[in-house]
Amino acid sequence: MTPQDVLKLCKQNAVQFVDLRFMDFPGLWQHTTLPITELTLASFQHGFGFDGSSIRGWQAINESDMLLVPVADTAKIDPFLQHPTLSLICDVRDPITKKEYSRDPRSIGRKTIAYLKKTKIADAAMFGPELEFFIFDQAFYDQGINFAKHYVGSREGIWGRGDEDPANLGYKVRLKEGYFPTPPMDTMQNIRSEMVATLMDLGIPVEAHHHEVATGGQCEIDMRYQELVHMADTVMMYKYVCKNVAARHGKVVTFMPKPLFQDNGSGMHVHFSLWKGKTPLFAGDKYAGMSQMGLWAIGGILRHARALCALCNPTTNSYKRLVPGYEAPVNLVYSSRNRSAAIRIPMYSENPMTKRIEYRCPDSSCNPYLAFSAITMAAIDGIQKKIDPGPAVDKDIYNLPTEEYERISATPGSLEEALDELEKDHEFLLAGDVFTADVIHYWIKYKRENEVDAIRVRPHPYEFCMYFDI
Repeated sequence: MTPQDVLKLCKQNAVQFVDLRFMDFPGLWQHTTLPITELTLASFQHGFGFDGSSIRGWQAINESDMLLVPVADTAKIDPFLQHPTLSLICDVRDPITKKEYSRDPRSIGRKTIAYLKKTKIADAAMFGPELEFFIFDQAFYDQGINFAKHYVGSREGIWGRGDEDPANLGYKVRLKEGYFPTPPMDTMQNIRSEMVATLMDLGIPVEAHHHEVATGGQCEIDMRYQELVHMADTVMMYKYVCKNVAARHGKVVTFMPKPLFQDNGSGMHVHFSLWKGKTPLFAGDKYAGMSQMGLWAIGGILRHARALCALCNPTTNSYKRLVPGYEAPVNLVYSSRNRSAAIRIPMYSENPMTKRIEYRCPDSSCNPYLAFSAITMAAIDGIQKKIDPGPAVDKDIYNLPTEEYERISATPGSLEEALDELEKDHEFLLAGDVFTADVIHYWIKYKRENEVDAIRVRPHPYEFCMYFDI
């Protein structure tokens, strides 16, 4: 879509407002809204000014002026707002130099693809993430000087099975048994279908939707694979749609990786492949139908997996999911069918066009531009250095002999540990000036000061259970 097409779309739909959206550093959409009269052809070149110092992790107060430059081919009519509104994703630029802002996550995605093409390895990185999320009926949480609390409510949650309430009809999803009972046990069928219908109306191709393993309304909607930046844009629209459809029904969606104790958390298994033109570069005659390039890409991702966790699993809560026993991919090995391995090679089809790897560590709390870019950079490093991923592990990892199991590397046990790994291992991200040293340094600094330290200094509610009577 060109700028001219966008203005035509606005006229055809009697649009009254334009909503400019962009990504902050941690990974939330931000927006500002203007009357449609402010949007002209020149807007797509000159942009709109805003205060960058008020965005988390961005500019200092003495250099706060920034530009939002709309990207025409991201234009969509918003399906939720009362007044006809055009949604436009924006790039962030410096108002003086007009250069891309190095901490703008979307610019990092674009630089990744430019670098990939420069290496002549491939000209496209394709991604198909499987985002999992919970739909709750209610949620509250708070922490003060002398208290801490949280609660999530769900009519299908197993914890409400004994409620003596006329509204309780007994259909409750047992722990780890949410995959795939039919309605009325699956209470989320209609709301998921509405989410999918909304996504498809927005031009986002969807392949399937279903209830996930956990109790309490865990769901998954699978989108068809797309190119890196386009898919990262789509992930943000996906989250926006899921949250707003749920709100329309008086419910709430969370992409928090582990909101429930003793049940499965929400991951974001990332299907990834490299292409040159219409040729899939990961298809070949090696293990599980992979090419040598594909195996080297696996080698690069596994080599850097512990550092990747700092970008692909970027919250303290992420490491409540990455623990053994909940189908969590904590083992840094690859396999054709083993779901406890960090990398799985899907075997559903023999069609070379579907040959890809599934990187299972990431979760839905990540910033998709940063996560997809980091995965691509690790794969490029593996291909350039011909990193051997070693033999595949197709056995039941949890039943391996102790000495064999102990040789398998694992994901970090905490965000703090993951940040330490990124601090030691980030040279592969700096290639082609994709991730600048400033971005890596500030990401680590921001996460340590605002998240790791924030959790460390607060008493945990369960500590009272363990220690109050000591």
